[in-house]
Amino acid sequence: MLIEYKPRGVCSQQMEIEVEDGVIKRVHILGGCQGNLQGISQLVVGMKVEDVVARLKGISCGFKKTSCPDQLTCALQKAYQSESIS
Repeated sequence: MLIEYKPRGVCSQQMEIEVEDGVIKRVHILGGCQGNLQGISQLVVGMKVEDVVARLKGISCGFKKTSCPDQLTCALQKAYQSESIS
């Protein structure tokens, strides 16, 4: 399943997440802090979706109420709601 998500309240502009059998296979994030986002993308590949959500949900960025990692969990949870991927 390919998830395409437009993050809100953060610097990144677009997220593409590929999930297969509840495991993240690929993450590509456009915009934002590229070094950090590339690192996060590499770290979550191979992880179960529910583990990524448990670890990254609720992280804020500076004075913002959300962050790119938190928005990644929003994308995954939205996919969970529309298509049961776990």
